Amino acid sequence: MASPAAQAAQPPPEIMDEAAFLREVRAFLSQALTPDLREAGRDTLGVHADIEACRIWHQRLYARGWIAPAWPKAWGGTGWTPRQRFLFDRECALNDAPVLFAGGVRSLGPLLIEMGTALQQQRYLPAILSGQDLWCQGFSEPGAGSDLAAISTRATLEGDHYRVNGTKIWTTGAHHANRMFAIVRTADGERRQQGLTFLLIDMDSPGLTVSPILGLAGDHEFNQVFFDDVRVPVASRVGAQDDGWTVAKRLMQLARSNNTPAALVRRALRRAAQAVVAVADQEPSLRMRLAGLEIELDAFEQAELAACPTGLPRPSDQTAPSMLKLIGTELHQRIAELTAQAAGPYAAASLGAVGLAGEAVDRGARIMAKHLAVRAASIYSGSSETQRNVIAQSLLKG
Repeated sequence: MASPAAQAAQPPPEIMDEAAFLREVRAFLSQALTPDLREAGRDTLGVHADIEACRIWHQRLYARGWIAPAWPKAWGGTGWTPRQRFLFDRECALNDAPVLFAGGVRSLGPLLIEMGTALQQQRYLPAILSGQDLWCQGFSEPGAGSDLAAISTRATLEGDHYRVNGTKIWTTGAHHANRMFAIVRTADGERRQQGLTFLLIDMDSPGLTVSPILGLAGDHEFNQVFFDDVRVPVASRVGAQDDGWTVAKRLMQLARSNNTPAALVRRALRRAAQAVVAVADQEPSLRMRLAGLEIELDAFEQAELAACPTGLPRPSDQTAPSMLKLIGTELHQRIAELTAQAAGPYAAASLGAVGLAGEAVDRGARIMAKHLAVRAASIYSGSSETQRNVIAQSLLKG
């Protein structure tokens, strides 16, 4: 039996478990993250890394059984605690793992587990886990951005299918995805939120076309999608007809709680620190700003852990997802802005100059492209004004 002194020197069991968990994660990452995957992670501009790197990294996580940490274990999740999920995300960020194109894993999968039919769960969940299916989100329209109740894309019921006509815009990754989840209008109610329906649509459906929209930096992340008599089976409807607003609200809760996680912001802070250190002698005030942002990020990490203790927001909790979305996106933007300022005149370079004028210009071009890309963060999944309204309404209701 160990002496009292030896017992006192041993860390508590949960700390020992955490250390063992980190050793396991780090061993996996050191083997699975090849130099090309790490480079893809570092070069990420928008919401996901290079799509081929995403596919490779998705497959490696899937093979290890780690692709969906927040899913229930019965549906392919890891069974990790929230703290373990946090540590895993942090280690992936520290090791420059590719940022996955994973709307299916992060949002639609949990939604189908909660609200999908048995047939939908059987058909879609395994393909989401394996990476066979990549999903894009068809919500925004030219006349319906943050005001999603203004949706006008129309779906007409014809026997066992719907006929869809209209358009979606700012559709991230539609050129990569083979499926889309979308809200469409099936009726006109007294309130605009009435008469909406949530559909699962195959991207290779006849009559569906995708048109690219280039970002400010010249990158291709967004698209406009057109529907011309696109047929969608009734079996691909989630929830009841005309009750798509209920389904969409839950989807948005899931998306807002994890589309700008602390681990993603931590990546950006690392880039900022490198840029600031390089010019600290000329611009010492940047160090103070960097320190302040790091303190804010530490607080955001703790808020993230506290707000979603089970890994996913409760359906009744509208405030936590909006709070995480608001804090995460605006903090991310301020970090990207600081990085661009630290880069100085090199940040004036465009992506077209990469490879032409040296490492400093390449770095500056990517820094500015990142700064421009994250400007969209406070608009998608609902603008910052929308999030503040949701939080305020919740507080006023007590």
